[in-house]
Amino acid sequence: MRLFQAEKNQRPHKVSFKVDKVMALEIMNALSERLEKRGVDINIIYSRGVDLDILPKRADKGQALAYLLKKFNNEEKLPHDTLVCGDSGNDAELFSLPQVYGVMVSNAQEDLLQWYAENVSDNPDMLHATERCAAGIIQAIGHFHLGPNVSPRDLKDFRKCKVEMSSPAHEVTKFYLFYERWRRAEVEKSEEYMQNLKSVLSSGIFVHPSGVDLPIHQCIDSLARLHGDKQGKQFWTWLDRLSSVQIGSNAWLVKFNKWELCENERRCCLTTVLMSSKNPAVNSKFTGHEKASLYIQVARTKSKCMMTKV
Repeated sequence: MRLFQAEKNQRPHKVSFKVDKVMALEIMNALSERLEKRGVDINIIYSRGVDLDILPKRADKGQALAYLLKKFNNEEKLPHDTLVCGDSGNDAELFSLPQVYGVMVSNAQEDLLQWYAENVSDNPDMLHATERCAAGIIQAIGHFHLGPNVSPRDLKDFRKCKVEMSSPAHEVTKFYLFYERWRRAEVEKSEEYMQNLKSVLSSGIFVHPSGVDLPIHQCIDSLARLHGDKQGKQFWTWLDRLSSVQIGSNAWLVKFNKWELCENERRCCLTTVLMSSKNPAVNSKFTGHEKASLYIQVARTKSKCMMTKV
């Protein structure tokens, strides 16, 4: 049995079907033979035991990544390391590139696992993780020594955090997780925390969504008064679409969506943070002794918020 997938899954250069697993190979062979006779150069991808996609021959994730890496190389912006991640057959081409690391998470589909066993199981740059989903990606980051392999959510005491590589984005994430734990009273109410924040965030301005500018130390004083105000409630803070760009020898621009969920109300703030290191010798990789002792100043933080019900 074969059916067209939903309209939202169709593209000008892609046709997608739902195909029973028992019929998939027969249908793929027949389609390939008939379209080849008509001079149509195609790429057929079957994944998740049900999804069949028909695309132009040169349209796959592997070739898309190869194009990006070539473009970055020509612009002298080639990443130091690249890690590709996948869980189904339509990710297989990503693992064919020689200049990348790869990880298949433990919950990967049978079609990708079969391709892995037949093609790259002996490649030391490819890992079949023992962890599921994002945890498998974090496992690979540690396995290949690409960066911190502990989720900030798993850190019990940020003051004892000793990661091998840090970044402005990582520091921002740790701050907001502290903010969540502070308001849930999961950390003790200690003046030491507030004084530490004031010493690290030694100067700067927070721009409230209303447009009011507040000194960063005034914001820290306000945070101190919020300890435990969400205790016993369903309260979560998380960030997505987080990116950072180095804009000077010791300055970075960090952008992200900051989300808060409290009971049935969800709020999103589109946030931009200008960050700088007190030590101008710290570079974009945070090498040397600064790895475990990065100090960040928030020069200006801008937020624009929206609220939804869940």
